[in-house]
Amino acid sequence: MTMTTNTSTKFFRTNIRKNFSFDTTKKLLLLIGFLIFFSCNSKQGLSLESIKTPTGWGYLIKNNDKIIIKQSIIPVISTEKSFQSEEEALKVGNLVLDKLKHQTSPTITKKDLILLSIKI
Repeated sequence: MTMTTNTSTKFFRTNIRKNFSFDTTKKLLLLIGFLIFFSCNSKQGLSLESIKTPTGWGYLIKNNDKIIIKQSIIPVISTEKSFQSEEEALKVGNLVLDKLKHQTSPTITKKDLILLSIKI
């Protein structure tokens, strides 16, 4: 029975190190790539606006002038009614905006409305 052994001096790890060694140019390109990626994915374009409805107030949340949320009625209550004041609409809108910026679910609960002193 004959046995052969690998006589090559290059092993898998050596090849990996060689292929992934970074010189200054590669490091600079990688840094530029990360900066471009994070600037494109930032939520800096989010904005909040109040809107007047036929029965009260609501709010819009936009991302770079594109409407992503239009809330003309108070969420999570059984009746369809608008916020009584612009201030109330903006309180809830700011909470939703904050949740979006922190990448959490933008849903509103009755507890949120109570804590914000929204008249329901």
